[in-house]
Amino acid sequence: MRPLLVAALLAGCGDNRLVADAPASADVPSCVRSGTTVVLHPLAAVQSTLTHVTSPPGDDRIFAVQDDGVIRILDQDRLVPAPFLDASVGLVPPYVGGAGQELGLLGLAFDPQFATNHTFFINYTATNTGDPANPYLDVTMRMRTLATEPNVADPSTAEVVLAIPDFAANHNGGMLEFGPDGMLYIGTGDGGFAGDPMRNGQNPHALLGKILRLDVRTSPYAIPADNPFADGVDGAPEVFILGVRNPWRFSFDPATGDLWIADVGQDRIEELDVLHRDQQRGANLGWSMYEGSECFHPPCDPAGLIFPKDERLHSDGWCAIIGGGMYRGACFPDLEGEFFYSDNCRGGLSRARLVGDALQIVDPAVGDLPYDPTVIHANWRGDVYVGDIFGNLSRIEAQ
Repeated sequence: MRPLLVAALLAGCGDNRLVADAPASADVPSCVRSGTTVVLHPLAAVQSTLTHVTSPPGDDRIFAVQDDGVIRILDQDRLVPAPFLDASVGLVPPYVGGAGQELGLLGLAFDPQFATNHTFFINYTATNTGDPANPYLDVTMRMRTLATEPNVADPSTAEVVLAIPDFAANHNGGMLEFGPDGMLYIGTGDGGFAGDPMRNGQNPHALLGKILRLDVRTSPYAIPADNPFADGVDGAPEVFILGVRNPWRFSFDPATGDLWIADVGQDRIEELDVLHRDQQRGANLGWSMYEGSECFHPPCDPAGLIFPKDERLHSDGWCAIIGGGMYRGACFPDLEGEFFYSDNCRGGLSRARLVGDALQIVDPAVGDLPYDPTVIHANWRGDVYVGDIFGNLSRIEAQ
């Protein structure tokens, strides 16, 4: 893994409304602009690599997650001076991260009832003392905001939901997302090193190399009754999707419930997987039997596997796919239904639409931007944001 990648993968339209092409009416937002030429509207620069960007349901604040443990808020496209949270101090188990590693603060998701219960979840890497074979923990933690200050987290409310022992510093996943079913989905990497040495991807009993699904309406969590291994006999009850290597970012299409997964590859192939709602339960995406659609650990049997909708090769300059956000916003109707993704090495923006069961590449390489992206994700309105290794945060717009 190249040094830049290691550093990175540690690593509403807002108030900046565009001038409308036509007079606004009561039914047309003033920001509406036709066109398919994509540009980035710069918003802010923070002090560390961005690992995620998201918003609470129904809330126009943007929360920018930094790999150094800090979460910053943009309110009306302006940085709030004080951090929302600094996870690098005071949490138990203790945070571990730093420049040049794939460790740090990796995920943030807001409870669907955040407006009333003020609850959110973070994912970070921690030190695991007393276990030399697994010196790290991949931690998902529940927390609330201060009762009197919605822009400040209250660390005294921190509660560990799940802490997964991990044997290496890389491939930590860390994506958190609530699905349309109200369940919390957690992306875990295969544990690290290279080539899935523990064969976690195809082991249904291992929590690494998976997308997990938890019911967090109870403390610390419950197992949804329709999880594929809910009884714990043929696999871990938390497991929902198998066979991922490092699902750095994934997202649900709010209009369809389809799940788009950008899974970072090994030596040759970066893959984008798309699962319809009826394909998600128990889906097996193949790693580490397969890398993309190529056999990686023989013997290889394709039966029962779901292969990528898009594959990009390292020989073409790709090294770590960065997914991805579905545009469902109100401002740029010609972008409606387009999914945006990129690559940490190659940069640029790729765009795709799902038509039936086929992926249509709209524009495989838009310009030379962004440079060294690390996250692309949509807020609750369906506007898509891009963050990079240098801490620059921008919004995708069209002209």
